[in-house]
Amino acid sequence: MHKGLFIAALLLMIGLFSCRPYQEDVLSDVNIDLRDSLYRVIYDFQDRGLSDSLYQWLGHELPTYRYAAAMAFASIKDTAGIVPLAALLNDPIDDVRAAAAYAIGQTGAASAEALLIRAFDQMDTMGYYRKSNRAILEAIGKCGAVQSLQQISTVSTYLPKDTLLLEGQARSIYRFALRNMTVQEGTDRMVELATGSGFPGSVRQVAAAYLMRAQQIVLDSVACMPLIQQTLVEKDPYIRMSLVVALGKIGSTTARKTLMDLYTKETDYRVKVNILKAIGSFEYDAVKPMAFKALKDVNPHVSARAAQFFYEYGRASDAPVYWRLAKDSLHWSAQLTLYAATQRYLPAQSENRNAVNWELRKRYAEGITAYQKAAALQALAEFPWNFRFIQRESYQSADPAVRTAGVEALHRISSKPNFDKIFGANAKNTTREFAWYFRMAIDTGDPGMMAAAAIALRNPARNFKESLDSLDFMETALRKLSLPAATETYNELNRTWHFLQGKPEPAPLKPEFNHPIDWSVLDEFNMEPTAIIRTTKGNISIKLLPTLAPGTVVNFIRLAREAFFDGKYFHRVVPNFVIQGGCPRGDGYGSLDYSIRSELPPIAYDREGLVGMASAGNHTEGTQFFITHSPAFHLDGNYTIFARVIEGMEVVHQIQPGSKIERIIIQ
Repeated sequence: MHKGLFIAALLLMIGLFSCRPYQEDVLSDVNIDLRDSLYRVIYDFQDRGLSDSLYQWLGHELPTYRYAAAMAFASIKDTAGIVPLAALLNDPIDDVRAAAAYAIGQTGAASAEALLIRAFDQMDTMGYYRKSNRAILEAIGKCGAVQSLQQISTVSTYLPKDTLLLEGQARSIYRFALRNMTVQEGTDRMVELATGSGFPGSVRQVAAAYLMRAQQIVLDSVACMPLIQQTLVEKDPYIRMSLVVALGKIGSTTARKTLMDLYTKETDYRVKVNILKAIGSFEYDAVKPMAFKALKDVNPHVSARAAQFFYEYGRASDAPVYWRLAKDSLHWSAQLTLYAATQRYLPAQSENRNAVNWELRKRYAEGITAYQKAAALQALAEFPWNFRFIQRESYQSADPAVRTAGVEALHRISSKPNFDKIFGANAKNTTREFAWYFRMAIDTGDPGMMAAAAIALRNPARNFKESLDSLDFMETALRKLSLPAATETYNELNRTWHFLQGKPEPAPLKPEFNHPIDWSVLDEFNMEPTAIIRTTKGNISIKLLPTLAPGTVVNFIRLAREAFFDGKYFHRVVPNFVIQGGCPRGDGYGSLDYSIRSELPPIAYDREGLVGMASAGNHTEGTQFFITHSPAFHLDGNYTIFARVIEGMEVVHQIQPGSKIERIIIQ
């Protein structure tokens, strides 16, 4: 059928379905039991990525196994499974249909759009297939063309009680936005959903998240007042933290005054953090008093975000103020970010330059943790002539996190758009010097240094190839990397090798299956294990979720039992996003000599306290995990969720870079 006819059909289907009342769910007959030997067979096929072995299970007489096979394809993301999965879009069981639609959407293949549109059941007068219709709408958002976005965005007949259809519409528009596809009708609909207090909270949350995250959307004067009015009365902090960012996109004086007034009354630090992000859209002098006050906030996340505001939007006239405040009694992360702002905006010939550099070098030398030293190096990099000090000190450090941070700081300097102006007549020789430093980093065999250097060498503005006698050293380094542990480094280095040779970008290396699931571990815990993460800030209790991610849970339990996590750090903390730890190197590039598979059922990052696996691409997971501060829908379908916090969320919110995991106890 012609694409235009499919789009027309989609609109008709949605319109018809919206008029039909919902009834109670029919029995799905899908019962996931991890003790079921046949279920484990299917899951092991998923774990090994054996699509061919899964096909037969898609037609099994029992819906549980059809469902399990479809879910397997959702994690594998094999486009060859689209046609076999499409047969399940007409399954009599709604959960099976929904699983098939989700799995098809996970591929992101344009060829799936027509199949999904055709499967939307417009004749479901009793609402038996409402889950699958919701899943189809969201899946179209992952693979559809702008015509489908236009049609889905213009549907306005859903009533507040039509929760699943509204969720499908909102999630579809959001998924399109993650693919950089937006239309004004979609934005207008999301404003309506986010500000309509009668709509379900789950729908409003996604709509508000869209308004926060979608790029290059237009929020005009028509949207301004509803957004302001709803933000002022909104009780849900998840929605409120998204709406304040949306107000920043409006850019009007009214929006600015609203945000500044809200900040003085706000009690949730996460909303404060987002307000401080939003005010970057406004005139600096109008909002800087609020940001200066926020530096003194007792919450280090808020203080750090305020310092980041000055780093991103500061002025040369205020550089002395940043310097003075950097020596005030603030958390070290805010202090060093203010030092970075001072370095960035202080005039090059300022009489204070030497004093600032001396203080920063002293802060580096006296840094208690690798993360304090790393932040000092990043601040030093804001004055490019510090490059030799940065190279010398970081390359000889005993701490991997400091070494990697040093290369990243050199990359920051070499990427400055005014590099030639800064170094003047020495620019060409300095470029050669940087090229040599990056080659030295690759020659070390240190995964973090190698990855950071490879990224730096891909800067087209510097043309580093002219400064390298040969690229043989890169080929040698690639051969020496230990896989799958260094998969992320291998991919970065291989990309750079191809880039410097003028070749097309290579497909990323994906680890082969190398680590089977030990099901006996779960048998010991009656399938309901919990864990206590003891940290220097307090205890965090989490409930492990083997039904969602058995392979990841087994791996986590094994590592905890072997005391692997003992003494590891939370190396990455992004205010109002995540805390991340479990890296054996402490810089984010560490792993072990194996990898585990991504496990991606249709579970959303829709709240705080969800525990997910960090990765460098699907199926590259190993030891690093993160815990969310707040919803993060953009992670859905790509990052394994394997646990949730059940106690100690206040501790999660207190974690800072360098906070230590003392021990993880499995119960």
